[in-house]
Amino acid sequence: MKKTMIIALLAITGYGVAFAQLPKVITSEKEGWHKIGETRVDFQTEHSDILILGANRFSSIQIKVEDAPIDFTAAEAYYASGDKQDLKLTGSIKAPGESDLINLNGGMRALKKIVLVYKTIPNYKDKKAHVEIWGLKTVEKM
Repeated sequence: MKKTMIIALLAITGYGVAFAQLPKVITSEKEGWHKIGETRVDFQTEHSDILILGANRFSSIQIKVEDAPIDFTAAEAYYASGDKQDLKLTGSIKAPGESDLINLNGGMRALKKIVLVYKTIPNYKDKKAHVEIWGLKTVEKM
């Protein structure tokens, strides 16, 4: 029922048409790495808000790049609490490649969205970069 309501809400707001992001709804509470978002990046500088839906408590994230190299200008994480964290992600990532692990402030944090500012680096094949965001879910011990 909850999943149906989320899908209906996204359809009503035109979410699928308005954003280049391909959302991955996380419903699992299992430990480990989960793909929590992805997007395709043009050659001009872009600003993408990647919404994190579902079971959204992660201790770390990692950015993976495929198809073409990418140049990051900035990255921020926004939490359900209203807090914001500068992810200190700048510079280039080759394709295929990945960022270093990025620890989220305060351990297990409920992510609301990740904002990326980036562009595909021109390449001889004129391919656009495909970017995935992966989150590390750990189960809190009582």
